[in-house]
Amino acid sequence: MDDDQPHHEGLEARIATAILPTLGQLGYELVRVQVSGKERPVVQIMADRIDEATFRVEDCEIISHAVGAVLDVEDPIRSEWSLEISSAGIDRPLTRAKDWNRYAGQLATVDLQVPQDNRRRLRGIALGADATEARIRLEDGTEVVVPRGNIRRAKLVLTDALIEHSAALAAVADARRAALEPPPLESAVEVDDSAEAPEVEAETPPAPRRRSTPKRN
Repeated sequence: MDDDQPHHEGLEARIATAILPTLGQLGYELVRVQVSGKERPVVQIMADRIDEATFRVEDCEIISHAVGAVLDVEDPIRSEWSLEISSAGIDRPLTRAKDWNRYAGQLATVDLQVPQDNRRRLRGIALGADATEARIRLEDGTEVVVPRGNIRRAKLVLTDALIEHSAALAAVADARRAALEPPPLESAVEVDDSAEAPEVEAETPPAPRRRSTPKRN
């Protein structure tokens, strides 16, 4: 499992730990877990495809079914809750070093837990990151090194340059994915459906305490 994982705490950390193996097996990466609300909490899972191809509604549905089953077993929230699956979107959060490096050169904002140089919020061009630090060039030209442990939230700013950059990255990944897919079969296999299938008594699974809402940003 890749060590470059987003940082979570408390309940969100427990959920992230529970679902990471399943996401990896299905070909996805975790971008963020966020739990909001008290009476009926909403668990939002934000994910990427490992192959970096375009994230589609079908991906949301696959993750929703698999992750929902895992969380039904783990039961991290005792009350009724909802599950929401989404892509990271274009103006995505920067939660991993790979996000900082993949989108280096793009405008970003960083909210700090503890002020640095009398600033609690930074805005500028992302320059990359490693396991412990992220670098950003502020609008006045100053380059700042920020300990990643002091970052409360970091995200890209939606600009024309970011849209073009994201589209170029997606086009390359989609082309790579298409090249790896097997060609379609030239002829369909005929199936004899004249025989009646035996009747199977369906079992009704126990109802989970959640409802799933696939969502694509």
